[in-house]
Order: sequence, then C-alpha cells, then structure tokens
Amino acid sequence: MDAPVSPPTPAPPTDPLLVLRGIVKQFPGCLANDHVDLTVGHHEIHALLGENGAGKSTLVKIIYGVMKPDAGTITWDGKNVTIANPAQARALGIGMVFQHFSLFEALTVAENIALGLNNPEDRVGLYDRIVDISTRYGLPLDPKRAVHDLSVGERQRIEIVRCLLQNPKLLIMDEPTSVLTPQEVQKLFGTLRRLAAEGCSILYISHKLEEIRALCERATIMRLGKVTAHCIPAEKTARELAELMISAKLKTQNFGGRAESTQPPRLVLDRLTIRSNQPFGTDLKDISFAVAPGEILGIAGIAGNGQTELMEALSGEIPAGSPKNILLDGIEIGHEGPMARRKLGCCALPEERNGHGAVGGMTLSENGFLSANLRGALQRLGLINRKRTREFAASVIERFDVRTTGPEAEARSLSGGNLQKFLIGREVVQQPGVLILSQPTWGVDAGAAAAIYEALVALAEGGTAIVIISQDLDEILMLCDRIAVIAAGRVSAPVKVKDATIEQIGLLMGGSQHEELAHVPA
Repeated sequence: MDAPVSPPTPAPPTDPLLVLRGIVKQFPGCLANDHVDLTVGHHEIHALLGENGAGKSTLVKIIYGVMKPDAGTITWDGKNVTIANPAQARALGIGMVFQHFSLFEALTVAENIALGLNNPEDRVGLYDRIVDISTRYGLPLDPKRAVHDLSVGERQRIEIVRCLLQNPKLLIMDEPTSVLTPQEVQKLFGTLRRLAAEGCSILYISHKLEEIRALCERATIMRLGKVTAHCIPAEKTARELAELMISAKLKTQNFGGRAESTQPPRLVLDRLTIRSNQPFGTDLKDISFAVAPGEILGIAGIAGNGQTELMEALSGEIPAGSPKNILLDGIEIGHEGPMARRKLGCCALPEERNGHGAVGGMTLSENGFLSANLRGALQRLGLINRKRTREFAASVIERFDVRTTGPEAEARSLSGGNLQKFLIGREVVQQPGVLILSQPTWGVDAGAAAAIYEALVALAEGGTAIVIISQDLDEILMLCDRIAVIAAGRVSAPVKVKDATIEQIGLLMGGSQHEELAHVPA
C-alpha cells in the first residue's frame, strides 16, 4: 500500500517575523539597552545570550509590552508596531515565559492561566485543556491547586502551559528547562521544534549552553546593553559561547573529585520523616545521609518531590520529628530554629531568592543583616551596627562582582543573577560549618556560575560540609563529590559522582524506580 501523500508545505514568508532597530532603554544610572538590533525569522529558534545584567530581560520585556523603549522601532510581521502592554503583545501572537513568575499566589492554577487569556471563549473547557496540554508536554499540573502551595518548578510549568494555550506566533522562553529531567528536556525540545516547523518562532534565553547548541539555529549575544556578536551555536563549543558572552577566557576548572574525609561527619540525617506543612506538599520519608567536612553532596530531583520540605527541615523552618533526626557536629538540632542553627554554624539559602532569600524592598545592607547579624557580629546590645553592616554588604559585592550601585541599592533593583551572587556571597562570607543551598546558580550566567562554584569549592576545602539541592544535573555532576536523588519524598543512598550517569539519574528523577544509583542498570 502506498504511503499517503503529505500536502505541500507552504513557502515561509520572506520578511522576518520580528525586527528591532536601535532599541534604547535607560534607567537611572544604567543604560540597559544601547541601540540594540535583533531579527527573528519565521519558523526560527533564536537564542538571546549574555551574562547577567547584559540587557536581555529588559529587551524581551520591551518585546512583550511590559516596558516601553526610549527610542527605536519594532516591526512585527512587516508592519511597524507600538506594543503598549502585554495584552496587545498577546493579541499580536507573542507569548512569554518569564524567569520570575507573574502569578497570583492566592489563585488556582486555572485562574492564573485564565487571567492571561484575552478572549472569553478561550476559557471554555479550560480545565480539560490545561490537563491535556500539560500532560502532553510532560509538565503535569492540577488546575484546581492554589499557586501558593506549589514549588518553584511547578510554578514555571504554569507559565509554559499558559503560553502554549495561546497558540503564539512568537514564544519567548526564559530559562524554561531548569525543572526538567534530561528526558523531559528532550521532550520539550521536540515540542519546540514542532512548534517552529508549524510556524511559531522561539526566542530562547538560557544559561545552559549545551541546550543552546542543540536547539537554536542562530544566536544574538549581548554584553553591557549592546549586541556584541552573532553566531550559529552548533558551530561553537559551549566554552566558546561562554567566552563570547563575557568577552574573556574562561578558566579551566575541575571542581569535583576531592579526597574522602576520614573525620566524623558534620551533618547527619537519621531516618528523618516529616509531614509537609502544605496541603499539596510532599511528605519526607525515612531520609538518612551524612556529609563529611570538605564534602559537597548533590541532591538531584524534579521540583515538587520534597525538595522544599527537605530544605525547610535542614534550615530549621520546620522542625524534625525528633531532635536526634538531624545532627550538626554531633549536636542534636532537629527542633532548633533557623537562627539557632546559624549560631551553631549551619547556614542555608532557599531556591526562591525573591521574597524568601531576600526582601526586595530592603537594601543589600539590610538583606545582609537578615542572615549574617549573628555570625557577622552586625549587632550589639540589640542595636544594628550600620557601619559594619554596610561594610559586610560591600565586601560581598566586591568579592562576588555583584553589578549594583552599592550596599544601599534595593535588592529588587538587581538582575536575578546579580542578586543570586549577592545572596550566595552573603552565606559564604560567614564561613559556616555546614551550608545548605537550593538551586544555587538558577538563572546565573556561565561566568557568575564559575565564580560561585569556585567560592563553594574554596569553602569546602576549608572544611565546610555542603549540600546542594539542584535540578541542574550538569552542575551536580561537575561540582559534587557524591549524589543522591529525591523522588516522592524519599532520598536514594548517595554514591560517588563518578559511579553515576545522567541517564541513570534521570530515570530515578522520573520516578520509574527508586533504588540506589549504583543498582540502576546503565
């Protein structure tokens, strides 16, 4: 039997879908976009690269109508347009998945998605459509769940599904794969390639440069507000792309493989079992592991499998069932709160930097005081030592190359990556005995990530025991000495990184089985 004849594919339009010319955006003390040109063709997957503070976020917010340019022109599908607001952008066919989510926490998943749909008829059958699309793309969502009960990864799924429901002509994606397993990343890439073949262009922002090489056809590279280079990512190595972004040579560094410590462990979890304090959270079940001085242990897993509860149990935000469930240098701390644990030498930084790791309306000095007031001796007799507090913030800014106007800048004025560098630095400078980090380089560029890794390795070499909870497998495999996987509230037995593979870890993250990594078939 002859195969069915496919209808001829229509010739793609000759004019680009989106053309920006001479885009300028000025903020007080900062020229965010300096006469930027950008062209995105029909059916194209186009990368927008640059280190933190390069102007990428400002540019895509202009495309999406969140901000208005001070100068320059926007041409959409051959016509000059002024995009006054996001509703107009969506009407044109532009969808955007933000790195920092634009969600109302008191509303459900479906209610948040409905707010992004311009036409009332698009809300008909919305629950079923959410379930259908989220299931089809491997991003499971319950439309009835309240957003305030969701993890960061689950919130990102809402943004992706909301855009896909609108059948956009241009889809802007900012760090969309940070919560996916390798298998799910490939499934998403297949979806994006299919969307592009069907006529939807993709403007893709990511700091995962191997993803850029595998997915994107062209790349525009920005630095300090200007376009500095164009390239075809597949013709460059990840290292070459990173060096184009930072206009410098990256230092070669092999982070993992530290010698095993013979000293007693600094952090011990012994059969930790906790019921989640969130209605739709994940209970922790019988978790046991130990971290030695100078060791970095990585906890891999898909968001929503108990990472939030594990982080809160380790930081002291929720108490363990028994004081003996968590030991810090032999001291029972299961019922101690965050400040008591910090005083004993256990510092922590959660995954959500806005609102949890930092208070946006406070200055960097004030945010430094929030966690370092005891270990940094930033108070005396109940009063804030403002001079020492400013000096502490200034030392973090200088050591971690935080791009800001100074210690009195508000946290919300920083780009996501620069705020993350400050928060990591705030904890590292305190020289803790144990450091717990969740998603330490989420949204951070290659140069900043390398600086963070170097600081963590130096801290480990000084005897600190470090636990990193991350969905970035490349990060864990490069940085950590041992790795475990969290799935459905259980943590697999840690094994040496050299004995595990990305494929094996991905299987465990996907919940197909839960055994020791060493027992997973290659």
